[in-house]
Amino acid sequence: MKLLVLREGVHGLSPSAYAETLRDRLDGHTVRHASTPVEEREAIESADIATGVSIGPSLLERATKLRLFACAYAGTGHLPLDSFATHDIAVTNAAGVHSASASEHVIGSILSFSRRLHDAARADNWEVPSPYELAGSTVTIVGLGAIGTSVADRLEPFGVETIGVRRSPDSGGPTDEIIGPDRLHEALARSDFVVLCCPLTDETRGLIGTEEIATLSAEAVLVNVARGEVIDTDALVYALQRGRLGGAALDVTDPEPLPDDHPLWDLDDVLITPHTAGATPTYYDRLADIVVDNVERIEAGHPLRNRVRIETG
Repeated sequence: MKLLVLREGVHGLSPSAYAETLRDRLDGHTVRHASTPVEEREAIESADIATGVSIGPSLLERATKLRLFACAYAGTGHLPLDSFATHDIAVTNAAGVHSASASEHVIGSILSFSRRLHDAARADNWEVPSPYELAGSTVTIVGLGAIGTSVADRLEPFGVETIGVRRSPDSGGPTDEIIGPDRLHEALARSDFVVLCCPLTDETRGLIGTEEIATLSAEAVLVNVARGEVIDTDALVYALQRGRLGGAALDVTDPEPLPDDHPLWDLDDVLITPHTAGATPTYYDRLADIVVDNVERIEAGHPLRNRVRIETG
């Protein structure tokens, strides 16, 4: 089987190292890394599997033998999924690769606010607001996929009450309580922290807007490691500027990248990181786990791991 690693990397990591990892683990298969557009166009014509951030229409037209595109991101909203369906190419994502690093990022963000570390980092004198204990707090986690589950697991030693919000609450999960989206406001009213880990869909776009922020207490903190568009940015800025929200830790923003003159940068109770919650030096090793597993599944005729469901009209 021929695998092609495309030239665009993730989180500043080298795709050539990713290709080398795949070569080491896929004995008997051919793994090629294309470092230029010309090499991509040439190699895609004979590839059975391509993996990388994205693949455009011009490459797809040449990909006459391609059976699988293994996306290096968990989200696939940037991909031309209809075109993949038209060409009968399966798509998988990197769900689960980020869970350890992203959940650690969430825990760090929560502790930064509870212990007022973000205030101390900005202080130029001995007077900073008094911290408080995380124990006894209520944390609502919106989205109980790999990241949300990992967040819940890591919160367990802290003695917090956790509420999980998922589309199918009957599926269960690791939180103390699980509810559906129809009860979101009920959870928000009880929350000290709200962690957003959900995918961006038509249902979750603008999920946290004016009404939802108004339901939160004035001390509550939002943590977003989902997508920027899950929060109505204007509503968030309005609430923070008027002291109607305790703070926000944003690894993702809308727009993204966040412009230098955006008002979010001027707010003391906002922590902004440049979409790095999922960054980890082991990213490609974990992504390779998925790709290698799926090569074996293809050979055995088994269903693919992390396959993306493509809705066709």
